[in-house]
Amino acid sequence: MSVDSLRRAAKESVSGLPGAFWWLWTSTLVNRLGAFVATFMALYLTLDRGYSASYAGLVASLHGLGGVISSLGGGVMADRFGRRPTLLLAQTSTAVAVAALGFVHDPVAIAGVAFLVGMASNASRPAVQAMMADIVRPEDRVRAFSLNYWAVNLGFAVSSMGAGFIAEYSYRAGFLIEAGMTLVCAIVVYLKLPESHPAAPADRGTRAKDDVGLGTVLRDRRFMAVVTLSFLVALVFQQGAVGLPVAMGRAGFTSADYGSAIAVNGFLIVALQIPLTRVIEHRDPRRLLVFSSLLVGVGFGLTAFAGSVGVFALTVCVWTVGEMINAPTQTGLVVRLAPAQGRGRYQGFYTLSWAVAALVAPLMSGAVIDHLGAGWLWAMCAAVAVVAALGYGLLMRRVPAGSGAPAATAAARAEEVGAG
Repeated sequence: MSVDSLRRAAKESVSGLPGAFWWLWTSTLVNRLGAFVATFMALYLTLDRGYSASYAGLVASLHGLGGVISSLGGGVMADRFGRRPTLLLAQTSTAVAVAALGFVHDPVAIAGVAFLVGMASNASRPAVQAMMADIVRPEDRVRAFSLNYWAVNLGFAVSSMGAGFIAEYSYRAGFLIEAGMTLVCAIVVYLKLPESHPAAPADRGTRAKDDVGLGTVLRDRRFMAVVTLSFLVALVFQQGAVGLPVAMGRAGFTSADYGSAIAVNGFLIVALQIPLTRVIEHRDPRRLLVFSSLLVGVGFGLTAFAGSVGVFALTVCVWTVGEMINAPTQTGLVVRLAPAQGRGRYQGFYTLSWAVAALVAPLMSGAVIDHLGAGWLWAMCAAVAVVAALGYGLLMRRVPAGSGAPAATAAARAEEVGAG
């Protein structure tokens, strides 16, 4: 492909999206560029503070538990109070909590602040996804979610490398840098992003009547099936971060070997996510979700036969392509199934599926590897991914072919679910 063709393809990938999207995208990128806590929390607690690995695991679990709780809370806030206030509160709270984490010394205090960091940081995700759906045209949403996913991975890749150098100098400096970057995100939201909730402030009385409650979402059997399938896929994806390093270590590989293999994931997403989006954005989402789930199953299943770093990296390539297809397509499906006035709550449940998977995955990998061996873990990952593919195939037969999200009110939505 010529340079002009590449330039034209890149321009087509980013053209046509509103300015508000790009400010939201910038906020996401800055946030991920400043990520530090999630990457180096275990090293900070064990190497710098001298705590045990068990205590570090407990703190990580509390951090994840905070995210589970705030997934739904952030979605409710995004619908009830607006996307913009929720983002501002979540980001400023995250900045304060992360900064505090660099100064507390008591183990109980560290665990408590880590829990608050998990709550505050995860509360912004439903609001970001709901605002993105509000401001982007239905036909551009898969592309927009894909670009946002690309920003998340680019920021994380850069921050992981930078955080390593910062940690050698001072862990506290890393916490303060993350707090400062998160405040920058809040400033961008405050200065550049207007409220995007479909209901205007003057219509709050009408909105209260048509509001979507958590019960409405729970009664939406089709959507809860999507959440369940999302959990299954996320449970498999998480094994790249929790099961793979343990399995490689048991097989005699070093942490550097694991780092080399998993680095392929970030590199491929940064290099291929945008051009891949041009291929998938107008294709049948049912086929994409089925194919991506099967690809993930094949990638993790083949890990059982890996005997060198190169083969491990090859399996990472396979499931990473599945990840790049699945992530924007699945997020777009959530938007399609959510009524406009309930996008925050619907996105909150979707975020919850990933947060719960992050809690369950370490327990799953540890138990299976200890009692059955790594080969069984990869066989189970393949089986779970196949179940998810079959589920998507059956579920998507009932989803309308249109690309836009339903415009029904909560009452109409409840009637549709009851009839289904």
